[in-house]
Amino acid sequence: MLVLVRHGEATANAAGLLLGRSDVPLTDKGRGQAAAVGARLRHGPDGTAAPPVVAVVSSPLRRALDTADALGLGLPVQVDRRWVEVDYGEHEGRALSDVPADVWLRWRSDPAYRPEGGESLADLGARVRQACDDLVATPGEGARSDHGDVVVVSHVSPIKAAVAWALGADDRLAWRLHLSTGSITRIAWTPSGPVVHGFNWTP
Repeated sequence: MLVLVRHGEATANAAGLLLGRSDVPLTDKGRGQAAAVGARLRHGPDGTAAPPVVAVVSSPLRRALDTADALGLGLPVQVDRRWVEVDYGEHEGRALSDVPADVWLRWRSDPAYRPEGGESLADLGARVRQACDDLVATPGEGARSDHGDVVVVSHVSPIKAAVAWALGADDRLAWRLHLSTGSITRIAWTPSGPVVHGFNWTP
């Protein structure tokens, strides 16, 4: 199982700002969210042991790495830059309400739209699909294991892109999904392809 964890709440999330590549810390709430996710990854809902986690992968940003550490899984964290958040370019750090309506319209209608100095959803989707393909490769060739879960700690946009990959959907699917901080999304690998087992579950 591929277990995608959105990092806990960070300071810019709490302030309602667009948070892409800025390297900001978790809030106290965010650290609590990460600890709660870790507890659920170690124990099932009935208190029994959960499937073993055999690998932990993370975005290189502080809020993701701190979340990965707070999970308490006892495994080394493999950093993969393909799981970094989308680059909002000139809109980085802006309040959501301050982004012009025409910009939102272009973002929603055109996956190739790239804000000044930023990254398009199509570019994001391409790198995340490659990361997902590598993770579910033949055992021994990627991070896939038939003996346990692979946990990836990332951000809202890459996790939505991974769900689009699993569903064979367009990158614009991201606009139809809501993903909370400190949430868990599960994607299984099967002989016929990836299958979404759960989305945006919060402990």
